[in-house]
Amino acid sequence: MLIWLRNFLLLAAVLGECNTQDSVNQPTRVQTASEHEMVKLHCTYSTSDSHPYLYWYQHKTNGLPVYMLRKLSTGSSSKHVDLKISSAAVSDSALYYCALQPTVTGNTSALYKNLLQ
Repeated sequence: MLIWLRNFLLLAAVLGECNTQDSVNQPTRVQTASEHEMVKLHCTYSTSDSHPYLYWYQHKTNGLPVYMLRKLSTGSSSKHVDLKISSAAVSDSALYYCALQPTVTGNTSALYKNLLQ
């Protein structure tokens, strides 16, 4: 397999603040991995909400952001929710971002369907 297929980029982006006191940060801007490797994308947050939900999205080139995961953050000391890709594949190459509020607009039926599962 070509070397460029074995190594690929997983990008992380910072989503802007949700309001004046809420914010998220993804400290790693670019992350590389080989196929079948475990990858962990980090997201830290600051919020006044005592039990916040964190949302993870995947945004591929020329596509719309896709909702991936909603996670209730437990424990006030942890202040982070990481996304783990257990066995990376070339098809996982994308921009990944976390948010304190749902950010996908338009057709939200898939989002709410996934949230209820």
